[in-house]
Amino acid sequence: MDPINTPDRADGISRRAFGHAIGSAAIGGTLLGVTTAEGQLRSGSDPLVLLDATELAARLRAKQISAREVMTAHLAQIERVNPKVNAIVTLVAERALADAARADEVIARGGPVGVLHGLPVAHKDLVATAGIRTTFGSPFYKDFVPTADAPIVTRIRAAGAITVGKTNTPEFGAGSQTFNTVFGATRNPYDLSRTCGGSSGGAAVSLACGFVPIADGSDTGGSLRNPAAFCNIVGLRPSPGRVGRDASWSPLSVSGPMARSVADVALFLSAIAGPDGGPLALAEAGSRFAAPLEALPKGARVAWWKDLGGVPVEPAVRAAVDANRRVFEDLGCKVEEAEPDFAGVADAFARLRFLDNYARYAPLVREKPEWVKDTIKYEVAQADTLTAAQISKAHSRQSALYDEARLFFERFDYFVLPVTQVVPFDVTVPFPTRINDVALGTYIDWMRSCTYVSLMANPAISVPAGFTPEGLPVGLQIVGRHRGEWPLLQMAHAFEQATRHGRRRPAIV
Repeated sequence: MDPINTPDRADGISRRAFGHAIGSAAIGGTLLGVTTAEGQLRSGSDPLVLLDATELAARLRAKQISAREVMTAHLAQIERVNPKVNAIVTLVAERALADAARADEVIARGGPVGVLHGLPVAHKDLVATAGIRTTFGSPFYKDFVPTADAPIVTRIRAAGAITVGKTNTPEFGAGSQTFNTVFGATRNPYDLSRTCGGSSGGAAVSLACGFVPIADGSDTGGSLRNPAAFCNIVGLRPSPGRVGRDASWSPLSVSGPMARSVADVALFLSAIAGPDGGPLALAEAGSRFAAPLEALPKGARVAWWKDLGGVPVEPAVRAAVDANRRVFEDLGCKVEEAEPDFAGVADAFARLRFLDNYARYAPLVREKPEWVKDTIKYEVAQADTLTAAQISKAHSRQSALYDEARLFFERFDYFVLPVTQVVPFDVTVPFPTRINDVALGTYIDWMRSCTYVSLMANPAISVPAGFTPEGLPVGLQIVGRHRGEWPLLQMAHAFEQATRHGRRRPAIV
């Protein structure tokens, strides 16, 4: 299915309407002399599409560029490149241009503007968007148009960002490979034969390709971090309760920001973080994250991963991550090999995940099993067999790991490990079944490097760590103390500036 060939209706516009919207926008030529990623932009790309969100926002406020110029450039980039990668699955170009015009009017009359004013944004197709189709990647919802926005969307719009559409996700976000029967697969822009990861895969690809400068995502077992690693961008899994999500008591699933730089992630976090009345909500306001990222204090204590309790990791990933140890040392950090005890964590995470998902998935499996993918049916079946003793043991291991992590971070300021255990794999493969000749038992076993951290409930960020000899991106995961997003962002920013791995964009851009 062509990702832009949607009906002329509230949830999308046709390719013809898209072309008319672009052609009818009386916008000046491209902006020259902007700061973009290193390397040449291909013919047809406007330099605006790879400008940092922080700089775009500053130039918009200074009236150096208009929101309509910014929006037109990004919509043109979507039209040119999205058919190759299938990242944006529902597009609202006419609405976005109209909203951009209104954003310009606010600036022209000196009205109040938010920190994201005029910036294009795309929302993961798991979050409700009023008047815009939201499918959850499922045939049950392929024509569903919500009447209200999800809390994170409300905050993003209140900060002035302008919605361009929805990004692809696996069915109900289940799995770290972005494909579904509604829209098909999203492809890795660094190698179109490979996966972009998931479940925020469409968001990561949209950022890498210059469709938007910021995009929201969500993360249970790595869905903000895994696609960031596979697409050479930045994804932050915040502390549970940092960003409003829903009324759940479970800390496993969080919503969070994705962007092309750590500073952009921090800016985005400043708009979406803050108390929302939920049971896990943190009281601290998000505005503190809008401050400039300061220099990293010397002498930070960094725990460098060993083997995560024997988890298999592909040699190319290990080589890329470990090559960056010297960077932390050169930054003045004291680096020591150490990691928490992850015994029993894999079973605990899986059981708690199955429980969290059961209430939503089980009725759908009973109603139309042919519309539900096998891995979701597997989760429902597993949840049906769990005993009270197994559930109690899982909760006990979760509580113990939280306390063990607290003690671990009394010795260390940061914990560094790979984001993923594998490099981006064939886009036609649902999930890896073996790593280094080690057989994997479930469809989430290849993501233990992320799921272990999820159960710790610590904030974690994926930052670009370099490339394999074949040119595939690899991500490095930095974990901070409980509720310690600010020092975590400082460390990630220092690493990013020292390496500049994230400045390399895919050739199709």
